[in-house]
Amino acid sequence: MSNSLPDLHSHLSQLRKPILDSLSKTPYTPQETSTISVKSTLESLLSVESPVKDFALACALLSSSRCSTHELLTWIPSQLSTAAETAFSDLSQAYNDSLPGHEKRNLAGELMLEILPVLKYRIKESSIDKSDETDEFSAASARAPVGFAILAAYQFRWFVSQIEYPDLGKMIILVVPCALTCLDHWSPEVKGQGMISFIHVAKNVKAVELDSYGDVILDACCQNIASDDEIWQYVVEMSVLLVTCIQRDNPRSLWFEKMLNEMLSHLERQPRNKERRIAWLKLIEPIFNSIGLLILAHIRRIFPLFFQWMHVDDDETILLVLKRVQTVVRLTWLRHTPYIERLLDELVVLFKEAALRKAREDIRTDIRNLLIMLQQCKGLQFERAWNKHQDDPNLTSLACNLSASRE
Repeated sequence: MSNSLPDLHSHLSQLRKPILDSLSKTPYTPQETSTISVKSTLESLLSVESPVKDFALACALLSSSRCSTHELLTWIPSQLSTAAETAFSDLSQAYNDSLPGHEKRNLAGELMLEILPVLKYRIKESSIDKSDETDEFSAASARAPVGFAILAAYQFRWFVSQIEYPDLGKMIILVVPCALTCLDHWSPEVKGQGMISFIHVAKNVKAVELDSYGDVILDACCQNIASDDEIWQYVVEMSVLLVTCIQRDNPRSLWFEKMLNEMLSHLERQPRNKERRIAWLKLIEPIFNSIGLLILAHIRRIFPLFFQWMHVDDDETILLVLKRVQTVVRLTWLRHTPYIERLLDELVVLFKEAALRKAREDIRTDIRNLLIMLQQCKGLQFERAWNKHQDDPNLTSLACNLSASRE
């Protein structure tokens, strides 16, 4: 890349000035609790003497403000973010125009070799030293303000998001250590950006490219499952994607068991937390599909949660639970489980309760489908359990559906 730097510097001066002018006119009042000035940081990165990598870091920060609600970035107006994105795109085009022939390269990818070690260091500066039992948040923040780590984490996520398959796989040796450093940080904001980065990685690399980091990555996932509410969705999505990718051919892997146990323990402690249960129910399906019949080892923990969630005052949760129960039945036929009669009873109660719900038709349709599945896979065991409900006048339509499916 160094051969084309003179041309880039010439182009850079034209791109830098309008962004710097717009930045200087943007009102900025740091929060009283903030120990850093984001505006000063950006002005430094955009200074006349700054190299291409600094300009790219400034664009990364400005663009990242679009997806952030953190106080360090919310002051940045959308037009400034757009200007930064356009400028970096123009710079990338100028870089590719300077290359010989028809060669094309990703400028963000070319810069990552130089940038990611710097960002990793910035993030690690305010991390807690786990080898020192006396180290804690306050001591870590005293070494370096956590704001710098937050900015670096956003910049890191932005750079990773600029690279897709198949190019990202070639950069795993750079990306994974930095993402792990994010996950190891005490700040939920830093952790969250690391999780989003890992989600992008899992969707844009070949599974084999993660194999050498497999155990380290999955251990980090398990260590982070007990995360704050605002990043719970990210940790679940990241963990599900990575374990099903890395352990793709090994349904008996202990990592599946460990991860499910960690998630279930967390859900059991907070079963009424709506956001957590919805995120888990939406995202857990790939793990169920990967381990198949081995779900039975977790049934005694999963079904009590399902039964509780079937009756919450939240239609979305109920519909998701019914879909996940269908998955469990499809994969296991509920072999050797004590929950057939209890499941049938809970579904009957829910069928009646659905009369007062907005999503009553969808709920009742899912219940009908689920009961027919149970009827087909459990045979006489189902018929014995259903026998006590078949004369209930509130279940006439349901009884007709089941009678029709027998024929």
